[in-house]
Amino acid sequence: MNAGATLRGRAEAEASRLPPLFIRADQLSGTFLLGEHGRRRAGIGDDFWQYRPAAPGDEHRNIDWRRSARSDMQYVRQLELKIARNILIWMDGGSSMRFSSHMTFPEKIDRARLLSLAVAILLNRAGERVGLMGMDLPPKCGETQLARISVALEQMEETEYGGPPVEHMPANGSALFISDFLGSTESVRDALATAAAKGVWGVMLQLLDPAEEAFPYRGRTLFESVGGSYAHETANAYDLQNRYLERLAERKAELKSLCAAAGWQYGCFHTTQNARSMLLWLYRAIEGAHRE
Repeated sequence: MNAGATLRGRAEAEASRLPPLFIRADQLSGTFLLGEHGRRRAGIGDDFWQYRPAAPGDEHRNIDWRRSARSDMQYVRQLELKIARNILIWMDGGSSMRFSSHMTFPEKIDRARLLSLAVAILLNRAGERVGLMGMDLPPKCGETQLARISVALEQMEETEYGGPPVEHMPANGSALFISDFLGSTESVRDALATAAAKGVWGVMLQLLDPAEEAFPYRGRTLFESVGGSYAHETANAYDLQNRYLERLAERKAELKSLCAAAGWQYGCFHTTQNARSMLLWLYRAIEGAHRE
């Protein structure tokens, strides 16, 4: 056997050990070409950030005389802050996330796992520290951390509807919540209140199945929760449509209001939407979810 065949065999063997989720997330994140990454504010670093007019108290050694020579003002050259952020991800692993209204549609939890790991890969590539809330995985960087996140995301919660935990939220960090948010909003309120108190800025992504958005049911229908905790039978599901859609709109409005009060960004996507567009929105939202 030649050396090339031996190397290929070893590579295939190593690849086979990678969880399918990690492979899919790595492929999805690989479609992105990240630009120059920075912390978007002045501080200690190597990269140029901006010029600003000199102010009383600025030392002469900090004046950029070449830039100042082109104007009747003196300018200070500022560098961009190079401190990695701590970013925690919470993904709802409750049984409600295993719902899919059609065999060709991905389950909500499948999309949530894919997006969580893919955005973690992108953030790690950008030099940030990423961890998981409720999984005893504090923010770290590196391939080993990504492997741990991949394994942890496969674990399921035993609750019907999951809720974000409030413990271990790093002060002045960032966070990402991904869920259908169809259960009680009490835990969401508590988590966002804690985040606001600790200066944590973040993003909330509500992930719904298309049927949960449109309620296309007609005639006699038995509605059962995925976990089996709730059931309701009706002779004509169509009669429930308007009431359901009103309550869903109220839930979305409530989530938006909670996010606005905490300084977070809110977004809602369907499981059948393009995963790349969802990841792009997530990454851009997280990039903007911190103090300037």
